Order: sequence, then structure tokens, then C-alpha cells
Amino acid sequence: MAVLGANGAGKTTTLRAVSGTVRRSGGVVFAGRSLIRRGPEAAARLGIAHVPEGRGTFAELTVEENLRLGAYVAPRQTYKSDLRDVSRLFPWLEDRLGQQAGTLSGGEQQMLALGRALLQRPRLLLLDEPSLGLAPLVVQEIFRVVRDVNVKEGLAVLLVEQNATLALEAAERAYVLEAGRVALTGTSEELRQEESVRRSYLGY
Repeated sequence: MAVLGANGAGKTTTLRAVSGTVRRSGGVVFAGRSLIRRGPEAAARLGIAHVPEGRGTFAELTVEENLRLGAYVAPRQTYKSDLRDVSRLFPWLEDRLGQQAGTLSGGEQQMLALGRALLQRPRLLLLDEPSLGLAPLVVQEIFRVVRDVNVKEGLAVLLVEQNATLALEAAERAYVLEAGRVALTGTSEELRQEESVRRSYLGY
């Protein structure tokens, strides 16, 4: 599921409301449980992994230390096999485990952030602007992995992405937010045909 909208429409706030990293009111329900009085740790333990805008990697820690932080809610005995699974998605990780995360390129840091989230063994992955500031080939690789875990492993993904064309290609359905409210919703194909979406977000 993709969330589209102009800057300030409430896209990032929506993800933060789900993961408990912003004050909220009203109702947020995940897998039949209310999240309103639960913080980020409780959301993570319920199976929600959040990759924030700007990646959120810890620059002074090593690649492996960053990955271990993602795995803290997963069973300890599965860490090594889970790490192998993530390394198959991003093969370069295995050779860089001891490297300081701050020395990685922007694309590598985004892949590290995604790998760290996957080590949580999430049921829902929240992705905020994963293509921001990255080269097209890197973006292509990241979205390949996201589609892979979505289709092959059944991982639900809620994606916020300024590149509406990319978002609608990746998602089955989408919401368009305007000033914090849902203005449009439908399948990706339906929204591609919607004149206001084409004009405002797709450029044709």
C-alpha cells in the first residue's frame, strides 16, 4: 500500500502514528490490538518495523551493531540464520559487518536500514521515502528487495514515496492524502487513470 501526497499532507506523520513515534489521538489498531497507549517498543514487539526518512542508521556503530539493534525483538537463536537471509538480499553486507555505518554510501545506509528492519521479523514494514537522494540503480535494487519480501514472504508494506510513479508501480493500492485527510483511494491502476493524480503527481 502506497501513501501519496504533497509535502505537509501528513504522510510521514501517518507512519509515525502507526509506529508510536509521535503523539496521537483517535484510534490506531494493528492485528486487532489498539496501539494508542503503546510506545515504539510495543509496536516493534507486535511486528511493526519502521524505516524512517533519512534512514535512521547509527553512524558511529558498525554495520553489525546496527543489524543487531534490529534483531532485539526477534528470538536470539534465529539471529545467525536471519542475518544470512538478509545478506542474501544485500550480499555486500556480509563483507562489511565490522565497518562503521557512517562510512557507507547513502544507498548502502538505506539498504542497511532496510536490512535492520527485516531482522525484526516484522509483520508490517513502514517505509518512509526510501528513494530520497539515491541514484536510480540503487533505488531499483531497494524496490526489488521490497517487492521480493512482499510477494514471496507475504510481508505487508506501507510505503510513503514522493516519486508517485515508482510508488504506484510497487504497490497494489494507494491512498492520496491532502491536509491530513484521505482524498482518494483505489488500486494503483485506478489512481494512474485519475486525472487529478496524473496532473499533480505523475506529470501527464
